[in-house]
Amino acid sequence: MKTLLTMTAAALLAGAPAALAQSTAQTTPLAADSKVDTQTFIKTVPGANEFEIQSSKLAEQKSASADVKAFAKQMITDHTKAGEDFKAALAQGQTTASTKPAGPALQPKEQGQLDELKAASGKDFDTKYIMMQVDAHKQAVALFSTYAKSGDDPAMKEFAKKTLPVLKMHEKHVKELGAAHQG
Repeated sequence: MKTLLTMTAAALLAGAPAALAQSTAQTTPLAADSKVDTQTFIKTVPGANEFEIQSSKLAEQKSASADVKAFAKQMITDHTKAGEDFKAALAQGQTTASTKPAGPALQPKEQGQLDELKAASGKDFDTKYIMMQVDAHKQAVALFSTYAKSGDDPAMKEFAKKTLPVLKMHEKHVKELGAAHQG
């Protein structure tokens, strides 16, 4: 039983980066050995980070809950810093100019979620925002932890390692926020 549980957990973890790649509409498939290539990492991070900032700015404006607004303010601060750290790591990294992203463009899924949040209001807004944040941080933690272990660009790998604890803290905080707003 214990072995089955361990194998199931390993299988779920191995599939997380692949699920992330599919959900972010990346054309670069991830290897079955749970490795995130640098190109996938640097194309995924800016849009995901931008989604965090834009959705949290909406939460600051639209949420009626003080705790949601406080979380959103923290997201804006932390993800703005992460964006700056990402650019610095990209400049120091081994990635060639042709593979560097043009800017923090939102993926179609992220743009759709942002549009959904713009249309929501009141308790419905808070519920959607919290749910999207839980999902986004689960995916980000999977992506960053995988790249921190298996990435091949030292500067990007260091960025992933440095950012991971903050993402894990966000994930924990948003789950607590979700529990507080169930009802």
